[in-house]
Amino acid sequence: MVEPYYDITVKDNEWIRMFSEEVDNDEMVWHRDKKDREIKVMYSKGDWKFQRDNEIPFIINTSTKFNIDAMVYHRLIKGSGPLVLRIKETEGV
Repeated sequence: MVEPYYDITVKDNEWIRMFSEEVDNDEMVWHRDKKDREIKVMYSKGDWKFQRDNEIPFIINTSTKFNIDAMVYHRLIKGSGPLVLRIKETEGV
């Protein structure tokens, strides 16, 4: 399976993840990660959204910061334009 993003490694546990404006929203699937993650939005036009399982989606703008706990289902909801995230893995399962 081809991922809907491109990663650039910053450190062993930290990377930049880029989503093209051409990505199809159907590629933004519910998933879980094995480790906790700290997310900082480096660039967004303001209409991309993040959603955790059983929660209402929220808009992620440039400079938005949030955490994702290990093994919690979550997804992105595509907005217009590209999205660039800085992701740092911490503890987890």
